[in-house]
Amino acid sequence: MKQRELSVKLKNYANEYIYVLVFIAILIAYLIINGPSTSWTTLTNIFLHSAISGTIALGMGLIVLTGDIDLSVGSIFVFVGGLTILSYNVHGSIVLSILTAMAIGALCGAFNGFFVGKLGIPSFIVTLATMLMFRSISQYHMNELGETRYRIDATKDSYSTLFKIGNGNVLTIPNLAIIFLIITAIFIYITTSTKFGKSIYAIGGNERAAKLAGINVTTQRLIVFTIAGLLVGIASFMKIAKDTSFDPATSGQSFELYAIAAVVIGGIQMSGGRGKIAGIVFGTMSFSMIDKIITALSMNALLNDFVKGVILLVAVGLQQLQGSKNKE
Repeated sequence: MKQRELSVKLKNYANEYIYVLVFIAILIAYLIINGPSTSWTTLTNIFLHSAISGTIALGMGLIVLTGDIDLSVGSIFVFVGGLTILSYNVHGSIVLSILTAMAIGALCGAFNGFFVGKLGIPSFIVTLATMLMFRSISQYHMNELGETRYRIDATKDSYSTLFKIGNGNVLTIPNLAIIFLIITAIFIYITTSTKFGKSIYAIGGNERAAKLAGINVTTQRLIVFTIAGLLVGIASFMKIAKDTSFDPATSGQSFELYAIAAVVIGGIQMSGGRGKIAGIVFGTMSFSMIDKIITALSMNALLNDFVKGVILLVAVGLQQLQGSKNKE
């Protein structure tokens, strides 16, 4: 009897923390394929490349937990980034630039949240529309300026500090990775230890029951989309600090795919109400390593997104199978 109970507990733990097992499996595959080329620097670079998309994925995770989705994150990313660069080029202040990115991102998220939460329009439709709108505005504005991309003014006194934020490290750990981990820790606390965090799970698990429990579902959805937009704003600033430019045509392209994939691989159920924010860290890094594995195998770069799309379908399919077994 005890052996059976232990077996059930181990199975439950495996299901709950499957994102860790997936991460370990992908890491082992990467180490084998990359072979002698692997170094501490290449491993920390995976963390660095995960930081920006991972920050966006945290916001996506909150939205998915409520049972919604956001297809506009890549377009908001470039829209916020472009305006933040223009703002920095005027005042040259890093602090004002961070606040600008966060404010514009939050406003974009609130715009989505208003239509989803207040008007009750499905999030897929709303964010599909704003995905087109925000990138179109960015490209139009760039064309009006007669430029091909938004660029930081390197003559500003704070430019070197800004560049160090994006490309420096602390004890070999990239600054952006540290920022990503700090933000993750904050949202792990919010989702596990606050009334607001528990309400997110309640809405995704059973919206009707959440309403009966006194949760203002409309307002909560608005807040969640606003927070997600704010996180996209932070990610935009991270990108500015790292690369000092934004291309309105290509920057943030497919970020909605990467964010959703990180969320799914990280164990959050697309149906909402189940999963852990901590899993997004593992999901993001797993997806980044898949990218490195494809490169190491010398596959045609044009097949990159095809492989990632297949992985996303498989991940969601496994979620559905697991959900069906749990119902049985």
